[in-house]
Amino acid sequence: MPSARRSWAPLLAVCAGYFMVILDVTVINVAVPVIGRELSASLTGIQWITDGYTLVLAGFLLTGGALGDRLGNRRVFCSGVAVFTVSSAACALAPTAPFLVAARLVEGLGAALIVPGSLALLQQAYPERTARSRAFGLWGSMAGIAASAGPLLGGLLVSTVGWRWVFLVNLPVGVACLVLTLRHVARSPRRAGRALDWPAQCAVVAAVALLTAALNEAGRRGWTDPAVLAGAGLAVLAAVAFVVRERLARSPVLPLGLLRSPALSGGAGIGLLFNFGFYGMVFTASLEFQHQRGYSALGTGLALFPAVAMTTFASVLSGRLTRRTGDRPLVVSGMLLAALGLAGWAAAGADAAYALLVVPMMAAGFGTSFALTGSTATVMGAAPEAYSGAASALFNTTRQIGSATGVALGGSLLASAGDYGTGIRTSMLIGALAYLAAAGLAWRRVPAKARRSDEDTP
Repeated sequence: MPSARRSWAPLLAVCAGYFMVILDVTVINVAVPVIGRELSASLTGIQWITDGYTLVLAGFLLTGGALGDRLGNRRVFCSGVAVFTVSSAACALAPTAPFLVAARLVEGLGAALIVPGSLALLQQAYPERTARSRAFGLWGSMAGIAASAGPLLGGLLVSTVGWRWVFLVNLPVGVACLVLTLRHVARSPRRAGRALDWPAQCAVVAAVALLTAALNEAGRRGWTDPAVLAGAGLAVLAAVAFVVRERLARSPVLPLGLLRSPALSGGAGIGLLFNFGFYGMVFTASLEFQHQRGYSALGTGLALFPAVAMTTFASVLSGRLTRRTGDRPLVVSGMLLAALGLAGWAAAGADAAYALLVVPMMAAGFGTSFALTGSTATVMGAAPEAYSGAASALFNTTRQIGSATGVALGGSLLASAGDYGTGIRTSMLIGALAYLAAAGLAWRRVPAKARRSDEDTP
């Protein structure tokens, strides 16, 4: 029998890769002002350094999932880690802003190959339901920890050793991730007979990238700007083209019949809603702490730490409870608690003391992570093994869209409101409503209790 240390080696390998991906979404935010000065980057260049990575990541997630199902998830995951690590080194050595932008785009492509395979590899490595739920819970906690720790780590690195170390820290993590994966994660089955439907891939890349770009620009330009409306309209057209192509394709990227599964489509919708609430909170809270309260980048990271700390605890706890309760009670209670937290922030008032905001932040972080384990297990359990990569990609694509929407709406509300206080209260209230909607969706779509297999019996 494998030792406990060895049995958890696949989890460590997969979580290391996923942590790098999510960390690089937020760690760059506190570094771009310094990067812009040192590389003489224009405002447009600075925006592309930040957003180019996110656009490529969101656009190519389904492509990464389809490649994993066809070529083997371990092979594609390792390829993504290699691309990500090499491009991180290129970012650190960038002599000019255009070079850095190009390296960030390639880094986003590597990330899009890592994320779908991460869940598929965990499902493969931990077939027993209890162990799999714990693995999914710890995987989910990586997102909250990495996203919220990004500003703190970025502030430390920029203020001590310089902005290039924001990217250099990925190198040892990437190498360790590759070694662990190759040594401790079993090879994944290949389904080479399944052709890649490139027209559908191009359509979904265009749809997600255009939508993410439109949402990002909405925070700066406003929701009625012609460029924002044009991007959203083109995204809808690309999505329609994807659906039409999938109906006609012999080997679809994501069989539309899968989306008729209440559990799979419901879990994906829940992921969109809770990412909307959580990342909207992190973004608006960061702006509130820095611009209104005068916190430094490091101080902001410390102020957000209570929400981060709760994510790991909640994920471990939900992974242990799911065998007794099933997924539905955990998802519903997590979303209700998170809704209560953001509603509490909205009710605290414009100039509430930081001490009054700690509990709402902790409730949102705990509730989101508590629900993530169950929703992840619901999506992955509803998909056939042959489409585990595609299901993972769908789940993470909807979550990415939720994150982009939450950030864009939060930025737009802060910009359009007469004062920061009104904007942040409105943003938190909308986030609370999103959590409530997720709770209602979970009540209807998440299975009450999974059937216990022989492997689950003591």
